[in-house]
Amino acid sequence: MTTSLSDKEIRARLHFWRAKGIGPGSVRRIVEHFGGAAAALGVSDSALLEAGLRKEGIAAWRSLPADAADPDWQWLQASDQHHILVPEHEHYPALLKSIRTAPPVLFVLGNPELLNDPQIGMVGSRNPTQGGKENAKAFAAHFAANGLTVTSGLAVGIDAYSHEAALDGGGNTIAVVGNGLDIIYPLRNRKLAERIAAQGAIVSEFPIGIPAHPQHFPRRNRIISGMSFGVLVVEAALQSGTLVTARHAMEQGREVFAIPGSIHNPLARGCHHLIRQGAKLVETANDILEEIAPQLNVWLQQDKTGQQPQLPMNLNPLPIDEPLDPEYAQVLAALGYEPLPIDQIILNTGLTAEAVSSILLMLELQGLVTACGGGHYMRLGPGNGN
Repeated sequence: MTTSLSDKEIRARLHFWRAKGIGPGSVRRIVEHFGGAAAALGVSDSALLEAGLRKEGIAAWRSLPADAADPDWQWLQASDQHHILVPEHEHYPALLKSIRTAPPVLFVLGNPELLNDPQIGMVGSRNPTQGGKENAKAFAAHFAANGLTVTSGLAVGIDAYSHEAALDGGGNTIAVVGNGLDIIYPLRNRKLAERIAAQGAIVSEFPIGIPAHPQHFPRRNRIISGMSFGVLVVEAALQSGTLVTARHAMEQGREVFAIPGSIHNPLARGCHHLIRQGAKLVETANDILEEIAPQLNVWLQQDKTGQQPQLPMNLNPLPIDEPLDPEYAQVLAALGYEPLPIDQIILNTGLTAEAVSSILLMLELQGLVTACGGGHYMRLGPGNGN
């Protein structure tokens, strides 16, 4: 791992990252306030509160055993194909670094240099039609042949077909997963995961030993879109986690592309919904290549000059202090300081279940709400939470 940071600093960040209630914003505030996570290890609770952490996060961190991050460090030392990246690292993806909820730690199995290659995210149904399967393979093969890295989530269905087609075409692919990298999920994609690790990279923000969980996948999705110039939705039902990825992409200022389908195909309805919301209708992979060509040219020119690639002009994310958009504010206003079931939040806001789930995730990552278990959420006030 090539970075000027000491092992002590990396281990300190891993330790903070393992604490429930310490999110990306909390780690960022620790580093900025104290000049590093290692410098914060011996400070008082009042100093951590002054840095912007909340009481629950501090308590969770204090309760961790001193060796909590040892599994992460042991995993790192076990192979030269194991990498742990922090934002200061040269291989930490520059596009991802620009988003408000960029992970403070990335675990990488495979080639970390790929993370700053130009990427296109590909997502879709776990149970695609034959047409969806063929579209995923054709688009991914075309992207790979034109030098784009295909990034997806290693799930069965569209994700797997996209990864496989990129590899079969001699291109690169990156899989972002919702579990620790010592675990392969789903197990039926074990051989594919091994191919990706050998020829590409598998990425996770989750520490070693953390199993896959449904709540992890929306977090994974923001990384897929965050590393990519744009996201292509191949097939998706209306109530689909795929649409959460598209929402993340839109919030991050990325391009969203969708393949239309028959009005009789339920897996086309998600794509049609996105198109009505402003996603670009595409019929061929060249439609996407033409759309992202200007940003790609800027990126490649910076890379040739040896500069750290910067965010292309039309991919600027919202600034950290930008006011919440109306739907986010609506969900936040519907929450109190007592746990509320998600069904009640949906009723109170009138938003779809998919929209509420996505918004709650982002509000949680921003430290504004917390999940209380059993599908309940509550608002966080100053000094009490993430």
